Amino acid sequence: MLLLVGLGNPGDKYRKNRHNIGFMAVDEIIRRHDFSAPRKRFQSTLCEGRIGRHKVLALKPRTFMNESGRAVGQAMRFYKLTAGDVIVLYDELDLAFGKVKVKAGGGAAGHNGIRSIASHIGPDFIRVRLGIGHPGDKAKVTGHVLGDFARNEETALDALLGAVADRIGRLADGDAPRFMSDVALTLAPAHNNSEKRNAPEKPLPDKPLSEKPLSENTPDTARTAAKPATTGTTTEGPLADALRALKKED
Repeated sequence: MLLLVGLGNPGDKYRKNRHNIGFMAVDEIIRRHDFSAPRKRFQSTLCEGRIGRHKVLALKPRTFMNESGRAVGQAMRFYKLTAGDVIVLYDELDLAFGKVKVKAGGGAAGHNGIRSIASHIGPDFIRVRLGIGHPGDKAKVTGHVLGDFARNEETALDALLGAVADRIGRLADGDAPRFMSDVALTLAPAHNNSEKRNAPEKPLPDKPLSEKPLSENTPDTARTAAKPATTGTTTEGPLADALRALKKED
């Protein structure tokens, strides 16, 4: 059995915050894998389902971010799981928006939800870091993290959540590198548009588009340059000299 935890803050006013991307990811996994209806347990919203051959409990703590560890610890102990059976999805400030990285163990890197979980179950759980990007100014970090995703980020966000949900089976099987690779490939733009590949080639024009027919008013120099060269023996230049030298030798 696996315990899949999404981090966020409960309440409608936080629902679209960048800090709640962990909740969003777990919601999409629940939806796409047809988990059970939610019920309240362990100070959380809990759903049950299967991902591939694995039974999975999807947990969204309702303790607010900074106390997430209380809920995770209760569920883990009740089901007699180890920290290695726990997968936590959360927002990563120091990862570009749309990027996904997985690691086992490590520090909290300033994330209060991760710090809380580590204090209750130890550090050796699996972390799925979902990039939300850094605003570039330390003074803007709080507003960025607790702010909603921008409207122009929504399409990319939906694609990210869908890719994570569709490929989560790789991670459940213990193949973190394949999970990250599959998500990245799913999100990568196609190198060639299929419609463009299948479209017939346009015929080239007989003349360059910039070429215009010569008119009577065209200056003599241009008209002369435009005439094709006449066929005949070259009378000037290195080639002509070489031909004359050959004739003398004959």
